[in-house]
Amino acid sequence: MEVTKLKLLIFVLNRVEYLERLLSTLQTAGIRGGTILNSTGMARELLDSEEINFLGSLRQFLDPSRVQSKTLLFVLKDEMVQKAIDTITSVVGDLTQPDSGIMFTVPVDFTKGIKNQ
Repeated sequence: MEVTKLKLLIFVLNRVEYLERLLSTLQTAGIRGGTILNSTGMARELLDSEEINFLGSLRQFLDPSRVQSKTLLFVLKDEMVQKAIDTITSVVGDLTQPDSGIMFTVPVDFTKGIKNQ
């Protein structure tokens, strides 16, 4: 029995204005079945807290108009991961730019309920 290697690709999209175009481009590339969660970064939550004043200087590095991010989760076959990464960066751009987003993968050692494993 052949074992399919899977990875969980996690992408936190800070620039939510790209979401619709990103989802359409991912679908065209054959990347489907993702989950989208509303999310907020820890720094933003800390800045919104009245109890923590010393972090006020961080405001200049954050987009004050952005309240939420979108976290996208995809369980992908190993061979589809690079395609997903390339597709995301083709829409969103350089993730090394401040406040653009983060992306990473983790190995998946068990799934149930996912089609075409």
